[in-house]
Amino acid sequence: MQKVTVNSLKLLGLIAILIVVAVGCGGGGTSGEVDLSDANISVGSKEFTEQLILGQMSILVLENAGATVKDRTSLAGSVATRKALTSGQIDMYWDYTGTGWIVYLGHTKPVEGSQEQYEAVAKEDLKKNGIEWLPPAPANNTYAIAVRSEAADKLGVTKLSDLKPLFQEQPEVATLCAASEFLSRDDGLPGLEKAYGFEFENISELAEGPIYQATDQGDRCTFGEVFATDGRIAQLDLKVLEDDKSFFPIYNPSLLVDKKLMDQYPQIEKIFAPINKKLTTEELQKLNEKVDVQGQLEDQVAEEWLKENGFI
Repeated sequence: MQKVTVNSLKLLGLIAILIVVAVGCGGGGTSGEVDLSDANISVGSKEFTEQLILGQMSILVLENAGATVKDRTSLAGSVATRKALTSGQIDMYWDYTGTGWIVYLGHTKPVEGSQEQYEAVAKEDLKKNGIEWLPPAPANNTYAIAVRSEAADKLGVTKLSDLKPLFQEQPEVATLCAASEFLSRDDGLPGLEKAYGFEFENISELAEGPIYQATDQGDRCTFGEVFATDGRIAQLDLKVLEDDKSFFPIYNPSLLVDKKLMDQYPQIEKIFAPINKKLTTEELQKLNEKVDVQGQLEDQVAEEWLKENGFI
C-alpha cells in the first residue's frame, strides 16, 4: 500500500481549494473569462420568438460573467424597443442591419452586400445616436412572402415577380396574412408592392405567430409574410418566393449596445464575438423551431444552446 505523507495531504487540500475557488468565480466559456461583477445591465428584446431567445442568451452570458442583469425582454415591436434603448430604459438588445438602415435611419434603399450594409448602419448610428452595433451574425432574418407548397405548384409561382401577372389573371388569390409592422414599414408591404408593381386585394392583419398556420391552411390568405429564420417554414412545408429584384435588405442580427456602456465595459464585445459567429440562418431556424413547434421555453432553449457550445 502506498504511503500517504503529510505533504501529499497538504497538496491534495490545496488542489481541492483551488477547484472550489475556480467554480465559485463564475462559469465557463468566453463569458467566464470576463469579469463584469460591477456591471448593472438592462437587456431588452422585441416580442417574437427569435428575439426572446437572443435576449435570454444575452442575459445568461452576462450573468455568467458576473453582471447583475435586468430582464426587459418582450417589448412591443421595433419602434418601442429602439426607443427603450435611445431613452436609456435598456442598455442593449438585438436588432437587424436592414431594419436599422431603413426604419431607424430613414434610408429608402438598402446597401448591397452584408458587410457593407453592416458598416454603413454601424457608422451612422454611432455618430448620430451613440449606439454601438457589434459585429453581426451570419444569419439573414429577412422578410419573405410564403405560400403553401400545393398552392405554389398549382399557381405556378416561384418568385415575387410572378405575382403581378398572377393577380391580373386571378385577383381572387391576391390575399395576404401579415403583421401590422410589415404592413406599415417602408421595407415591408408598401415598398414591396411598389417595387414589384402588384397589389394585394385582401389583407388579414394577424400577430406574427398565427400567420404561418393561416398561410398553410390557405383559407384566409393565399400568401403570408414570414421571417426567413422561422422553423415553421420547413415544418409546415411552406414555399418561400424568391425576392428576384432584391427588394428586401439584408437583416443580419447584431447586438446593439449603448456607447456609454461599451466605453465602460469594452470586453462585452469579447463575450459575444464567438456567439455571433455561430448564429447562422440554419442555426436560428433550429432554435426557433424548438420554441414554436416543439413548445420549449425560450430561456431553456437559450441555456441549452449556450451550454452545448461551451459559452457558459
